[in-house]
Amino acid sequence: MAKGKHSFARDDFLFTIGYEGDTAIVDRRTRAKYRRLSGPELARMGLFKPAVYSGIYNDSEQELQEVLEVYNRNSAVKVASLDDLKRLVGTFGVPQGVRKVKYI
Repeated sequence: MAKGKHSFARDDFLFTIGYEGDTAIVDRRTRAKYRRLSGPELARMGLFKPAVYSGIYNDSEQELQEVLEVYNRNSAVKVASLDDLKRLVGTFGVPQGVRKVKYI
């Protein structure tokens, strides 16, 4: 389950809908359907939360900037910065200490 410097895999992080202790709760269907897409591809499909999570997971300011541009082109309310974009989806980093993943 662990992947690189993070405590759980990219696909699981992108489609996490919540946490229960050290367990990530992951949307199985959405993960299966969209797991191979990049952050900007997810954003172009309107899946902004996993798009932002992808940039965070990859530690890629460029990817986040592309997601921000797609978001601002498609939203009536513009987001000014990458920090504001992260705040919008409710996270600034990959949680540490995730030991299990539960798929629902």
